[in-house]
Parts: sequence; C-alpha cells; structure tokens
Amino acid sequence: MSKKYEQLAKEIVAKLGGKENIIDAYHCQTRLRFKLSDEAKLDKEKLEELEGVTKYINNAGVHQVVVGTHVKDVFEEIEKNIDIQGTSGESDKKGPLSASIDFVSGVFQPVIPALSGAGMVKAVLALLVVFNIVTTDSQTYYMLNLFADGVFFFLPMILAFTVAQKLRSNPILAVSVAAMMMHPNWTALVTEGEPVNFFGVVPFTLATYTGSVIPILLIVFCQSYVEKFFGKVIPKSVELVFVPMLTFLVMGTLAFSILGPLGSILGGYLATFFTFLSVNASWVPAVLIGGLLPVMVMFGLHNGVAPLGVMQMAELGYDSIFGPGALVSNIAQATASAVVAIRTKDEKLKQVAISGSITAYMGITEPTLYGVNLPKKYPLIAAMIGGASGGLYAGLTNTHRFATGSSGLPAVLLYIGDDTMRFFWNIIISLLISAAVTAVITYILSFKYEKEVEELPDMKAVILENSQLSSPIPGNVFPLSQVEDEAFASGALGKGFAVEPSVGEVYAPFDGEVVAVFPTKHAIGLVSTTGIELLIHIGLNTVELKGQYFDTFVETGDKIEKGQLLLTFDIENIQAAGYSTQVPVVVTNSVQYSEIETITQGMIQKNEAVLAINV
Repeated sequence: MSKKYEQLAKEIVAKLGGKENIIDAYHCQTRLRFKLSDEAKLDKEKLEELEGVTKYINNAGVHQVVVGTHVKDVFEEIEKNIDIQGTSGESDKKGPLSASIDFVSGVFQPVIPALSGAGMVKAVLALLVVFNIVTTDSQTYYMLNLFADGVFFFLPMILAFTVAQKLRSNPILAVSVAAMMMHPNWTALVTEGEPVNFFGVVPFTLATYTGSVIPILLIVFCQSYVEKFFGKVIPKSVELVFVPMLTFLVMGTLAFSILGPLGSILGGYLATFFTFLSVNASWVPAVLIGGLLPVMVMFGLHNGVAPLGVMQMAELGYDSIFGPGALVSNIAQATASAVVAIRTKDEKLKQVAISGSITAYMGITEPTLYGVNLPKKYPLIAAMIGGASGGLYAGLTNTHRFATGSSGLPAVLLYIGDDTMRFFWNIIISLLISAAVTAVITYILSFKYEKEVEELPDMKAVILENSQLSSPIPGNVFPLSQVEDEAFASGALGKGFAVEPSVGEVYAPFDGEVVAVFPTKHAIGLVSTTGIELLIHIGLNTVELKGQYFDTFVETGDKIEKGQLLLTFDIENIQAAGYSTQVPVVVTNSVQYSEIETITQGMIQKNEAVLAINV
C-alpha cells in the first residue's frame, strides 16, 4: 500500500534528527506535522531537497513537511520509523492562540472525511430530486437522506471520540457519555415536557443534543479531568470497574444538569451570531476567507476557522462562514498557477504549476501555494484579490452550502438545497468572478515579473563578479568545518565561515533586507541587494535559551545598511549557561555561486572582508 514511500519516510525522519528527536507526529490533508525535541538537529535544507517533499514550514514550533495528497500513505511509513511516547504538558509550552488552534484542529480534522462523505451523499440526493429521478416521499429518498444524516445526527458521539483522543483520555468512555445524551428515552422525556429531577433534587434541563457541537466539547473537556482524578485515587486492582462507574455517575449528572444545558445556551448564542451575520453582514466572512485563506493556511489559522462552518451547519443547517470563501479562494489559487504555467519559460516550474493547478481545482492548494504562488509572490497577490472579489459576490447574495465537504470544483454540488438551484448558480458566478479577476491580474503582472526572472541571472553575473562578504561580528575567524555542530561543519546548510566573537554585537555585513528573525533571537537571516542569502547563527543549540541573553533591533522585512547594529548577545552568560558561543556565518544559497573562498582568518574587526564570492 504505502511501501513505495518507505525510503522517503526514512529520509524525512533522518533529516528531522532521527526518531529520538521526534516527540509527536500527525498529518492533515497534504502535510506531515512534527514536534521536535531539539530543533538544532533539523536539517531543513536537506529536507526540502528530498524528492517527494514540496516544502518545509516551521509554524509555532510545529514542523510541517508538505508532501501532497498522498500524505496518508507517507505517514503510514513514518509511523514505522518513530516511537511516540506522548508529551503530557506539551500544550503548556504554547501561547493561548496556538494552543486553541491546535485543540480545535485536532478535534475536527479527523471528522472531515466523514462530513465530506455525508455532504456528497446530500449533494447526490439533491441532484436526484432536481432531475426527478426520485421524489421526496419515496423510500429511496428516505434511505439516502438517512445515509447522509447519520453523521450529523450522531455528531456529538463522533466528536466525543476525537476530543478524548486529543485530551489523552479514554475515548470509549467519552463516547459512552455522549450516548447517554442521545438515548431515545431521554428524547422521549424531552418530548413529553415533564420536569426531570434526579433523586428529586437535581433538575435536568430538557434539551436535545442530536447534531450539537458545543455541549459535547464542554462535557468531554471536563470528563478528561474527572477520569484522570479517579485514575489517581482509586487502587489499580479495582480501577477497571470503579473508574468507569464513577465517571458515568459524575459526568452523567453534570452533562444533563449543568454542562449540556450550558453548551446549548452557548450554541444558541452562536446561532444568533451566525444569523446576525447572514442578515446584516453576509459579505464579511466570504470576503475575508476568500482573500486571506492562503495566509491562514501558511500560519495554520484556517484550522481554527473552518470548524465555525461545521458549528453553523449543526445549528442552522447550512454554512456561509467558511465554505463559500474557501471555495472561491482555492479556485483563484488554481487559476493563478495555471496562468503562471502558461507564461513561465522555466520548464520545471511549468510542470509544477500545471500539476499544482489541477490539484488546487480539486480543492488541495498546498502544492501550488508553496511550489508556485508563494515563491513567485505575484500569483499569490492576484489570487488573494480574485478570491476576495468572488467572495464579495457570494457574500452579497448570501450564498451558502448545505453540507460540509472539500473546497474544490466538485463541491459546487453542495450548494444545491432548500428545493432551489439559486445558491448553486450563485456559487458558479462567484467562481467565474474569482477566476476571471485572478487570471487578468496574474497575466498583467507576469509581464513584469516573469521578464525580471528571465533577466536575473545575467544581472547577478554582473553585480556579483568578485563580490566580497564582510564579517558581521568582530572576533577570531576560523573555518566552518571546525564548528562543533555537524550540520554547519558538513556544509549541509551552505558554505561560509565561523567566528568566536570578541564582543556580543552583530552588524549588517551588506546593504539588504532582513528575511528572518528567529523568535528565540539566536539567529537572523539576511539577503543582500545582490542576492546573497546569509544565515548568522549565534552560538550552538542556543535556541534552548528561548531568547534569554539576546536583544534584536530589527524585524523581518526591515531594510538594512552595511554596518547597522542588528543584534546583541551576552557572551559571558551564554557561556556560563553551558553553551558554545561559536557563530557560524553561512551563505545559504551557496549552490548559486561557482566559488566561495575564505580570504581572511584570525582576529578581525567588524566589516572586514572575509569571503570572496564569485558567480
């Protein structure tokens, strides 16, 4: 099945620092996601060079490896090469926003295939009715509707399982508590309308929970703590019986008396908010998602927004929050990539753009986002404008989908419902607007940027002939091969030199731009006006200091001038903490140059020439 990815999986694990460096691993639709023990062991450059890896991304400490739509097969082989023991307390290391997004995505991502399948059954059923193949009073309609509605009806039980998995509690116990709330006898009591008092003292609020979302999230979150508490205080010899029993008694009582009703109230407020948006500002979500979805994907924020569509569908029966905007955005990205394929003279890029465009039209945009649109920038800008334009029309016409599914061309069928084709035609018009605006803007911009790309090699050859690179730090210069870190010493990250600093100050070695300031401030990435890409890494393994003893004076995107102070660091305290203060200075795009030679060694002052770089 996944055997053909066996070698790729082994190489990915090796470039991540080996199985002992991987503390967690999972995947989404196109990306492998890892949490590492020591980021210094990661070989990013070699990782991205692997055949089968499209892009590497580090987002909030999660190392993402984009491999494409066959990610599930690759992950099967990855699992054979790692040994995950679990990381209790890992979320404590994250900020509130990152932790929230991680929780929401971890809960809803596993449910997506079931929701997508049910959504497409709904779409097929709608088509059968539209073309008079079945009637709404037929048994066939009744059963097909049952096929699709089963997932939504029992959604609390499905979510109970995924929430429990995410919180590392017992998923079977969580599903069992959800089953109590779905029991026909409880539904009968609600229908009857007679007050229910547990032991004649505790009132149970009469509310139905089929198809709900918020109540079960609250219940299982609380249950995870209750279950772990009983697991600690009950002797191991009898915990198999008494932990489940007490969990059921406590959580059953809390579910029907406090947590379930509270979740229903919150769900009601959420439904009111969704209704308000639909009536008073229907264009806002579609425009924001349509225009900004690529950026959300890059930072993982879409995982926190997409579930709002699921919640809206659970409350109101349709989704206008996420679905329309996501669909027009994906079509815009696909169109931008297709125009690049037509306009570029680079045959390798043309192939990537064509294949990426096809998958993007089907709803998977990561290959084209990271392989074409983001690196070239202008297609991404065009796609964001086009996506926002299509989203505006979808929002103004209050277009919404009646089932959850993928966000590619087949998803247009999800907009057939309510015994009308109005939403279907509106989403088609939205897609045409999105594609047309994107195509025009991409085509116009290509005349400037594709021309620049074609001329760039000759310009570089003129500018970089016999260029010299100055040292950004005063101190003792020595060969990069002598650095006490294999990744730098081997030249895997590029050619350069190293400095044992005499003062804790880093200066700009050329005019250019800051392209990366690491959150831990221990490293900075620069690019010169002539195209030299430089990594300055202060100390070895100093990422573990988490920014202590470092101060930066520039941010990503800042323009810099030669001699400008960029960063300071406390040499004595870093050494006292047990870390080497060797500073590797690496030309990360070394492959673009025919020769990089060290021309100075020993003690040097700031801005003294150290490297000769020739095209």
